[in-house]
Amino acid sequence: MEVICLQTEAFQKLIEEVVRQLKEKNNITEDRWISPQAAMKKLNISSKTTLLKLRQTGAIRYSQPEKKIILYFSPSLDEYLEKHAKETF
Repeated sequence: MEVICLQTEAFQKLIEEVVRQLKEKNNITEDRWISPQAAMKKLNISSKTTLLKLRQTGAIRYSQPEKKIILYFSPSLDEYLEKHAKETF
């Protein structure tokens, strides 16, 4: 058995590269489930309370795989933004 040791930074870069190649191979341009921080950035909001309100009212879709982990469905955020888009004159 051969053991390979990597520094943390090298390991992180390796993981990022593997994920990038898998996304490229499968034509995935964006993660489907994103973190609360990424969701807030995508919606251009700075308040966790606003994000909570959107979640509680059912305006956006989310998943809670563990008690303290909440992920947001990226396409539902896009739908929310499109629903509230205003047409130009």
